[in-house]
Amino acid sequence: MRKTEPADVKRRVCLEEVVYLELLRTTDMLSRGIAQLLKEHELSATQYNVLRILRGAPDGLLCGEIANRMITRDPDVTRLLGRLEKRNLVERHRDPQDRRAVMAKITRNGIQLLTGLDEPILQMHRSQLGHLGVERLRDLRRLSLEARKLEP
Repeated sequence: MRKTEPADVKRRVCLEEVVYLELLRTTDMLSRGIAQLLKEHELSATQYNVLRILRGAPDGLLCGEIANRMITRDPDVTRLLGRLEKRNLVERHRDPQDRRAVMAKITRNGIQLLTGLDEPILQMHRSQLGHLGVERLRDLRRLSLEARKLEP
């Protein structure tokens, strides 16, 4: 009979990996509450992200620019916008100067939906992170930006 390796063989883990895993766990935990709230309004987190991006650009944005601004990359922004358009939350039209370019703009219905979500989402963020206090939240933000090699 052949001898096998023990099942409890451990490998060395670096601190960077430990921190990476903790960030993933934290992101997952924080995302669950928001996802449940959005689900009640038949929105995914990605759809909500697109609506927030478009609310910040009242004149609309090209689809490629929306994709660049998204928190998580979605390879099919066209399909995502199509779902939102079917619900009358966004509208799309071709750019008159460049017929290949498609502009998307949030509708009044989209703004109303976001406005109704603003307070519940704010309260959720405060319940999830408010216990850290202002200074520690600022430190966490600064460290997050530094981890992504961005300036605070």
